[in-house]
Amino acid sequence: MAEERVQKILARAGYGSRRACEQLIDAGRVSVNGKRIKLGDKADMQVDHITLDGSPVKPAEEMVYIAIYKPRMVLSSTRSQNNLRIVTDLVPEGAHLFPVGRLDLESEGLMLLTNDGDLANRLTHPRYGHEKEYRVLVARHPDQTQLQTWRRGVVLSDGYRTAPAEVRIERAQGEGIWLRVIMKEGRKRQIRETAGLLGLPVVKLIRVRIGTLQVGRLKAGQWRYLEPGEVKELKGEKTEKKPAVKKHRK
Repeated sequence: MAEERVQKILARAGYGSRRACEQLIDAGRVSVNGKRIKLGDKADMQVDHITLDGSPVKPAEEMVYIAIYKPRMVLSSTRSQNNLRIVTDLVPEGAHLFPVGRLDLESEGLMLLTNDGDLANRLTHPRYGHEKEYRVLVARHPDQTQLQTWRRGVVLSDGYRTAPAEVRIERAQGEGIWLRVIMKEGRKRQIRETAGLLGLPVVKLIRVRIGTLQVGRLKAGQWRYLEPGEVKELKGEKTEKKPAVKKHRK
């Protein structure tokens, strides 16, 4: 096997998305043949001795793909803070998996847990343009100006201008209203900050879709393994479609 960038090797071995593995290298936690490496260095896993925090890096034995409904007040992280539960605690093999796509502490809904770093990179890198879909309950009814501004994009507090998004009214709930928001980016707390800037405080935020993967009937804390066809769709691979069976009316 030819040499390749170490962050790619780590991602394929199940140590996180490629971005997360880059952060491991930047933090000085990765060595090749006993020497600490820098971002961009290459290695051959069949020849070189690669370690993370002194422990040998080994290939992932089997790729695992789990759809999970993250409840509120559970961290979408692999490390706990302030004694809070983390999303990987909710599945038996969670210690060997990492979450794809963050949800803030107060938000809930669909997440993917996997050890497939290449798929994680595909789902999170902006160039692939995977959609994320959310149901958002805001505290008051928006007017057309607020909706149109959100759809065009707004400038956040750090100066970043959000990309256009699909925003439509779903149904009213008391003084508030449920919105359906579909976007191809996902900066930290982007929906909450955008809605707040428009004078529409978020009461509840639920992610219901990542790319082609739907939350379906999962409830808070529930999870399931993905079907092989679902994994192929997320990877952009073609799936074989079974021929339609004609039903005969009696």
